[in-house]
This record gives sequence, structure tokens and C-alpha cells, in this order.
Amino acid sequence: QVPLVESGGGLVQAGGSLRLSCAASGRTFSSYAVGWFRQAPGKEREFVVAVMMNSGLTNYADSVRGRFTISRDNAKNTVYLQMNSLKPEDTAVYYCATRRQGPLNAGSSYDYWGQGTQVTVSS
Repeated sequence: QVPLVESGGGLVQAGGSLRLSCAASGRTFSSYAVGWFRQAPGKEREFVVAVMMNSGLTNYADSVRGRFTISRDNAKNTVYLQMNSLKPEDTAVYYCATRRQGPLNAGSSYDYWGQGTQVTVSS
């Protein structure tokens, strides 16, 4: 149970960009998939995107496809989420999480979760 640490959140105007990072110490991500989820106030946690660390296979939610890009750096044991063309509806707490098996877009597949980082997009 090595903690995951998200960083890079903040306040940005609509149309702007942010890059989030998800890092873990100790064990590497190599044998996992890493996913990003988000949760806005009063809403259910929502799948954003995931990547298989070994193969690079990705799965994007329709709501972010073409705007967000996930990338990985196995040497740094870090996953990034580049968010472009941000919209107010992207405002949420963003979480990274790891899984070993199960559907990539299902929160129930993920075993370990970070604390989250706040992303706020103003109009």
C-alpha cells in the first residue's frame, strides 16, 4: 500500500491547460494500469482515462477524448495527465489509482487511490 501522490492541480480559465502528475515511491507502476478519475461536488466519481504501464494501451472517456492526454514515464514511476482546452465542467477533484486486473474504466478495478488534486476551471 504505497501511497499515490497527485500534483499539478489549480485554478485555470476556460480554454487553458494544466498537467497533473501521479507518482509513487517504492514499487514501480510497471505491472499495473494507472487510471485517472474525477469527482465533482454532488456527483459520482467518473472515469477519465487509463494507461497500461507496460504496453501503453490507453482508454479515454468520451468527455475528454481529444483534449486530455495520458503519458507515462516508467523510469520516474510517474504518470501524467495533460489537460488542454479545459471547460468549467472539468472542475473536479482528480484522483489517480492503480489496478492489476479488471476493466480499465471501472473504478472497482482499482485497488489504490491517491488523495486527489483540485482542478478548478473558471468561465
